[in-house]
Amino acid sequence: MGGSRFPFPAPGEPILDTYARLREAGPVVPIELPDGVPAWAVNSYDALVDLLSRDNKVFSADPRHWTALHDGSVPPDWPMRPLVAGDHVQVKDGVDHRRLRTLISRAFTPSRVEALKPRISELAATLVDGIAAAGDGVDLVSAFTEPLPMSVICDLYGVPLAERAQIRGWTTTLLAHTSTGEQAAAANEALNSYLASLVELKRREPGDDLTTGLVQAHDDEDHLSDDELVSALWVMLIAGHETTVHLLGNAVVALSTHPDQRTLAIEQDRWPQVVEETLRYRGSVIGSPFRYTLTDTTLAGVPIPAGEALWLSLANHGTDRERYGDTADRFDITREQTGHLAFGFGPHFCVGAPLARLESRIALSALFGRFPELTLAADVGTLAYTPSAITYGPLSLPVRLGPAPDRAAERRTPEPA
Repeated sequence: MGGSRFPFPAPGEPILDTYARLREAGPVVPIELPDGVPAWAVNSYDALVDLLSRDNKVFSADPRHWTALHDGSVPPDWPMRPLVAGDHVQVKDGVDHRRLRTLISRAFTPSRVEALKPRISELAATLVDGIAAAGDGVDLVSAFTEPLPMSVICDLYGVPLAERAQIRGWTTTLLAHTSTGEQAAAANEALNSYLASLVELKRREPGDDLTTGLVQAHDDEDHLSDDELVSALWVMLIAGHETTVHLLGNAVVALSTHPDQRTLAIEQDRWPQVVEETLRYRGSVIGSPFRYTLTDTTLAGVPIPAGEALWLSLANHGTDRERYGDTADRFDITREQTGHLAFGFGPHFCVGAPLARLESRIALSALFGRFPELTLAADVGTLAYTPSAITYGPLSLPVRLGPAPDRAAERRTPEPA
């Protein structure tokens, strides 16, 4: 069947075009990953919900159940191997998954997330001041959409300021489908080594941060193994900034290219709606590896044997017309929000979703409250995007800030709903 499989990612093709072709081919189609690794792409909203609804029953997140990973079919230096190996919460099922998720979710209780609001607002205001000082042509990615989520998650986990750029670099390498196996393995080894040293630092010098909290859970309650402790940090530091960086970038592009929606958001303070519509229309997570079949099964009418890997194609779930109707391709913050899969579904629903939503509401409100006529300084078709099949967002966003607002408007501190 190998000859009938879709190459994924397709060399030289924009990743969203590849996802669109997969969606047109059917709800579940066979694909060939780099180095000839076979898998299945799950492409429709309904098929994705069906799969995720059967997590821990028919489908597993644990790569132990992927036959090809253990019979020599997947090369030892496969670039995606660091993403599917490890001992972290995203590759756990059942009791182990619930145990790790419970510990990690302590970071994202409603009270803890709410307590972060003043810090996020302060960061956003400082960055917006820097944008104003830089003037037209400033790159919003380096000046705003990247440093804000990085600062929030690194503050939360007690990562020193001087060490944050390297975490961003390792993350970019791990998630890029253009990285070689050697590059991905080196980035993963460096990140894990760094996180192990961070754990030791917090053990010697405890702080008011979540890394210290995880260390204490390990040392006092013996709920985490050493590998699980480092892996928990691996997941939270990567997922805790990467997705929000691109969510903000995608929202800026959507609002800049839909000025009527931008005006409505500013005039009616509709930032929660902007965030939800961006998550639906152009979410930052476009693909997710993997689920594995625990038994022979059928998904969207397609028979899939036990021991196979399934790639979750999330790029088009929010514009699936069978789910969202004929206006699915339209960015419209007034539409009735009926739910989306941008944060997943079922047992593995993203524990950091409340923080991502809060960060995004505050950031976009601060940015467009200060620069209500902000527009792109480059044609949208020329923007470069992440070379990744997993996350998607602009690598650079040069903008024109528009006419300077009056002083009264400048003094306002927008408060998101």
